Amino acid sequence: MAAAAPTAHDLITKHRPTLDKALEAIRTRAYWSPHPEHPKAYGQDGSLGAAEGKAAFDALLGTRLDLGQAGTDDFVGGEVSPYGIELGITYPHADIDALLPSMRASMGAWRAAGAEARAAVCLEILARISARTHEFAHAVMHTSGQAFMMAFQAGGPHAQDRGLEAVAYAYAEQVRTPEAARWTKPQGKRDPLVLDKEFTPVGRGVALLIGCNTFPTWNGYPGLFASLATGNPVLVKPHPRAVLPLALTVQVARDVLAEAGFAPDLVALAAERDGEGIAKTLAVRPEVKIIDYTGSTEFGNWLETHARQAQVYTEKAGVNTVVIDGTDDYRGMLANLAFSLSLYSGQMCTTPQNLLVPREGIATDQGPKSYDEVVADLAGSVGGLLGDDARANGLLGALVNPGVRSRLEAAGGLGDVALPSRPVTHPDFPDAVVRTPAIVKLDGARKFWETADAEPAYMNECFGPVSFAVAVDSTQDAVELLRRTVREKGAMTVGAYTTSEEVAGAVEEVCLEECAQLSLNLTGGVYVNQTAAFSDFHGSGGNPAANAALCDAAFVANRFRVVEVRREAAV
Repeated sequence: MAAAAPTAHDLITKHRPTLDKALEAIRTRAYWSPHPEHPKAYGQDGSLGAAEGKAAFDALLGTRLDLGQAGTDDFVGGEVSPYGIELGITYPHADIDALLPSMRASMGAWRAAGAEARAAVCLEILARISARTHEFAHAVMHTSGQAFMMAFQAGGPHAQDRGLEAVAYAYAEQVRTPEAARWTKPQGKRDPLVLDKEFTPVGRGVALLIGCNTFPTWNGYPGLFASLATGNPVLVKPHPRAVLPLALTVQVARDVLAEAGFAPDLVALAAERDGEGIAKTLAVRPEVKIIDYTGSTEFGNWLETHARQAQVYTEKAGVNTVVIDGTDDYRGMLANLAFSLSLYSGQMCTTPQNLLVPREGIATDQGPKSYDEVVADLAGSVGGLLGDDARANGLLGALVNPGVRSRLEAAGGLGDVALPSRPVTHPDFPDAVVRTPAIVKLDGARKFWETADAEPAYMNECFGPVSFAVAVDSTQDAVELLRRTVREKGAMTVGAYTTSEEVAGAVEEVCLEECAQLSLNLTGGVYVNQTAAFSDFHGSGGNPAANAALCDAAFVANRFRVVEVRREAAV
C-alpha cells in the first residue's frame, strides 16, 4: 500500500526544527547550512548520487515536460547548452487569460493555511530539490554555462540556502503580529470597551518571477520562496535560454502542493515561444502584484517605470570596484583577485570590474610596487591559475551568450591589453566557447571622469571576463572615483586593499554613504564575489545596481499586508 501523502501538519512536524535553525542563523549571522556542498554527500537517504543525477538529466533530453497546469495551449522549447548540445526539451506554453484566474483562485486556501504551514510546504519543496541536487546541477550547467562544480554548489545548495533564508525572513515578518488579541479600554465607572481582534497576513496577488540566464536558481529562489511563503501564487517566467532549472523547480513545487492538499496552480511556468517576449505583457497584467527581476538595467528600469500596479524588486547592472592602496600580503592579494576575476569567466554580477591603482604604485610586504608591476603581477597570477586547461575549465565554464563574447573581443580596442584572453578547449564539449579573462589598462585621471561630455569605458558595466586596471593619480582620487561610480552606476560589491586605517575608514565611509557592500583585505579563501546565505547580504538595495537586498526583512515584508477583523467581545 502506498504511503499517505503528507499533510500540512505532517510537514510542520518534519520541518519545524530546520525553520528554527534558519531563524536563529539570520538572527546571529553565524555560518549554517542544511544543504551539503560536497557532491559525495548525496546518494543516500533518497537523494540522487552522481551517476543517478546525470542519468536523470540525460533522461530529460528530448522530452516534453508536461506540468498539468491550467491554460496550457502549446508546448515550446529550444534551449541549446553553452557547451554545444541541444536539450530538445519542450515546456507548457500558457494561455495567460486561463492560467492567471486559476492561480488567483488558489489563494484562499493557501492564505487560510497560515504562515507556519506555508513555511513548512516551502521547506518540503526545498528538501525535494536538495535530494535532486546532482540532476539540478547538470540542468544549471547546461543552461548557464557554469562549470559543473560551480553549477552544483551555486545552483544547488547555495541557491537552496537562499530560498530557505527567504522563507525564514518571510515567516518572521508574518508572525511579528499576533493572530488574535483581546483589546480592553477602561471607561472609568462605565464598563470597559472590549473587542476581539484577528490579524491575518494576506498575499498581494500573483507574483511574477522573471528568471535570468546566468544564475536561474540562485537568483530565482529568493523571490520565488519569499512570495510563496507570504501567501502569493508565483508565475515563473524563465529566461528562454535557461528554462530547465526553473521548470524542474516548478514541477517539484506543484507536486508538493498537491500532495499537501493545496492547488498546484499556486506555482506555474510561463515558457515562451522564440521571440515572443512575454515578460512585458505579464508585467503589466492587473493580477500581477509582485515582480522579481534579475538582468539588464534597461529592462529593470522599464519594469520600475511601467509595472506601476506591482511591487517590483530588481537586481540590475553595476560597476564593481576594488581600490588597491597597499597590502601586507601581496601574493595573497594577487591570488585572491585572480580567482575572483576568473570564476565563471567573470559572468557574475559580483565580479570585480574596475581595479583602481595609484599610478605611483603601492606599498607591499614585498617592497614598493609600481602600477605597471601590480598589473603585470596580477596578469601573471591569472595566467598561472589558468595555465592548465583542466583547471581552467573547472573554474571558467562556457560563455553564456554571444553578447559576452562580443564584449570580450571588443575590449582589446579600449586600451593597452595587459592580459589577453585566450581560448580554452573543453575535453568533453568541443563546441563550448571557453575564454580566459582579459585585463585592460586604462587611464583614470580626474579629467576623464570629472568631465560631463564623455564617459570613460570603465564607467559602464562590461559584463563578462573583462576587467580594467585603472591608473589613478592618488588613493584619494581612487576613493572619489569609487564614490562617483557607486552613486551613478551602482555596485553589487566593493573591495579594498590597504594597510592604512585612514584609507580603510575613507573607503568604508563611501560605502556607508552610498550604500554598497564592502570587503576589506581578502587574501584567503573568501572572495569578494561570493556571499553566504543567512549571513551576508547580496546587494544593498541602496544604490542603482539593485533596489533590494538578498535577503533582509524589506525583501519580504511588502509582499503581504495584514488584514484586521474586529468584533465586540462576548464577555
